[in-house]
Amino acid sequence: MKKTLLLGILILLVLAVWTYQNQAAEVKKPVKILDKQKGVCWVGSPKPLEGWELDSLGSFGITHISQTPFGWQADPNLPDIKWEKHTDRMWWGESLIGLEYTTEEARQKGVESVLKPHLWVRGEWPGAIEMTSEQGWADWFEQYSEFILYYAQYAESHQIPILCIGTELELTSGRENEWRTLIDEVRTVFSGELTYAANFTEYEKVKFWDALDYIGIQAYFPLAEKINPDLQSLKNGWKKKIKEIEKVQKKFNKPVIFTEIGYCNTVDAAIAPWIWPNERKAVALSEDVQALCYQAFFETAWEKDWLAGAYFWKWYPQPRDRNPDFTPQDKKAQEVMRSFYTAGL
Repeated sequence: MKKTLLLGILILLVLAVWTYQNQAAEVKKPVKILDKQKGVCWVGSPKPLEGWELDSLGSFGITHISQTPFGWQADPNLPDIKWEKHTDRMWWGESLIGLEYTTEEARQKGVESVLKPHLWVRGEWPGAIEMTSEQGWADWFEQYSEFILYYAQYAESHQIPILCIGTELELTSGRENEWRTLIDEVRTVFSGELTYAANFTEYEKVKFWDALDYIGIQAYFPLAEKINPDLQSLKNGWKKKIKEIEKVQKKFNKPVIFTEIGYCNTVDAAIAPWIWPNERKAVALSEDVQALCYQAFFETAWEKDWLAGAYFWKWYPQPRDRNPDFTPQDKKAQEVMRSFYTAGL
């Protein structure tokens, strides 16, 4: 009887040890990024580049640029998408010829590209795209898949390391099965890494992050409630958002990329960072607030091990003298970005 009892205890101990070892083996190591992508969102040029336009990127510590070819959808509720396959009426820098030239010239200067196709919706933003029937959804995903695969094949042939499969398509991303099918299709032609650029109001609801390599966020988080905020209040705003991001990051154990982040040079830049410059023409300008927004980001979110990179919206081939605007070029924010992007070099 005693031998039987001891044998039973021994078996239970062995099973317990075996279970513990297997559970421990299944625990994934926390994400820790060593070489962050120090990026800007490159604006495609209307006319061919001469090459020198990319020369200054290295001096700012920029290691990556995102390039954005466009597709066009006339109505957010109708599944009709056009892109370069259908028309040559586009800026040179957004065509395959322009993308190829920019990619190769940047690469020669030590700057890598991320390809980020984007839908332009007449009178709306991509987050408004929503079909009104199941057949409409089937037609839309069929066309959208063809659009993305067009650029996935290009990205593969030019060894582009990261492809973003969608941007701010907030009312479509809940259709998990369709997106998973699209991701599988893309992986048959593209061997690089994949992300999706979810709006900051969307990323917590996306269920297919496990099928991608990065959690992508359009990081236009509101950081303040008043104009002319100080640095500490902006950092406090980021700390709240970081806690929310970390819940998603830990759930999927994927690195995060801020596929876009940016602030206008206005006193209200931190209240609603996503507002277009044309809607801010009556707002007072402030390089100081823009620079503080950059500083707050770098002193909080940028320091996180799980953040693989950030892409500041936006960077022109030739700086423009337009106010207000998102670009940090020739402004105080540019020097803040430079100081953090070049730190340790």
